[in-house]
Amino acid sequence: MMNSSFASTKPDVTLSLTLSTSPNALEALKPEERGIKLIQLLLTCANHTSSGNLHRADACLRQISSLASISGSSMQRLAARFASALAVRLVKRWQGLYKALNRAEPENSEMDRARCIFAQAFPYLGLAYAIITRTLIQTMSEERIIHIIDLGSGDPKLWIPLLRELGHLARGPPHVKITCVNANKIVLEKLGKNLFKVAESMDMPFQFNPVNVRLRDLTLDMLNIRSGEALTITSILSLHVLLAEDDRVDPHFGINKNNNSVKDCKQLGEFLAMVHSISPKVVLLVEQESDHNLTRLVDRFVEGLHYYSAVFDSIDATFGGSSCEERIAIEEMFGKEIESIVSCEGLEREERHERYAKWTVRFARVGFKPVRLWYDSMEDAKQLAAAYEPEGYLVVNQRAGLMICWHGRPIYSVSAWNCFN
Repeated sequence: MMNSSFASTKPDVTLSLTLSTSPNALEALKPEERGIKLIQLLLTCANHTSSGNLHRADACLRQISSLASISGSSMQRLAARFASALAVRLVKRWQGLYKALNRAEPENSEMDRARCIFAQAFPYLGLAYAIITRTLIQTMSEERIIHIIDLGSGDPKLWIPLLRELGHLARGPPHVKITCVNANKIVLEKLGKNLFKVAESMDMPFQFNPVNVRLRDLTLDMLNIRSGEALTITSILSLHVLLAEDDRVDPHFGINKNNNSVKDCKQLGEFLAMVHSISPKVVLLVEQESDHNLTRLVDRFVEGLHYYSAVFDSIDATFGGSSCEERIAIEEMFGKEIESIVSCEGLEREERHERYAKWTVRFARVGFKPVRLWYDSMEDAKQLAAAYEPEGYLVVNQRAGLMICWHGRPIYSVSAWNCFN
């Protein structure tokens, strides 16, 4: 795919490309040439879309459509997703037309199914869960009353193994309360049933506190915190949505020159300050290791191509070239992320992932410091990583955090934090 021609070097986003390539000439391209041509066309189209040159953007999209395909190679499939996102952005200039198209959003059940398939087919989340479980056991094993606050995950595959480990502590099981914040009521109901069943089987004192709200609507009183509880907070691919802010400059998605700084975000800052106020023993964070919280479309676009090229490579390595339902569901899920990154602005753009280095700045502003994750002592996580290493997956230390990588490219970061004041 892009490993040699794209992922190793940053492309020149200012290149000039002629738009007169004939359909026959495009069809005659070799696979390697097709990939390079698609990258060039996509970057040129992003530039034209950003500058408002609709005719040239349309000409690029026509050529991309003749080369891209959602059932082709990984490069072709990725190009199809990015081209679709650019087209949506262009159509949004005419809100009446955009609304009249009545684009149906995926059902929550479809996205939940895609996330479940992704978690089962790829080791990314499995590795993150193993690291989180080991960290929580090391941090909380001496506590008698443990209150775990799950900000948005709701995944039984994370919490059931933890409950079982806590239930087999030599001193006996502690009292465990899990508060799960999730906007999907069905997810909460399923999680509660599963956790109660496991807790009963081990005679573990257990409480489940479902909070059926979006993360941005969460208030402190909903968490039902009681005196004497040892608090821990976990966020799995959720906290970045709070970076969404009304940063649109004009109706045509103008740019802001202060693009690469770690800007203050009132919503996230207030949320982290609320978390700090309850003095958790540890806060665990899993996020994409990418930088999509950039103001300029072209910068986000280039970052997105780098990041999702590695993701689509790993998808190909797992599913091969087959167009199975599972692969399509996963790529639809990532396609929605790409659409948010490329076609949305302001509060609508929720996919604002940031790298670990920027999260370090944001947490430090409200009084948190990073806690080193001692991966060398996490034998279960190390064994899991070793099993997948021949396939291209690797866990590496970066400062205090851990990076889950595909062929050396960090895909997800896992980090831990506690209060320093």
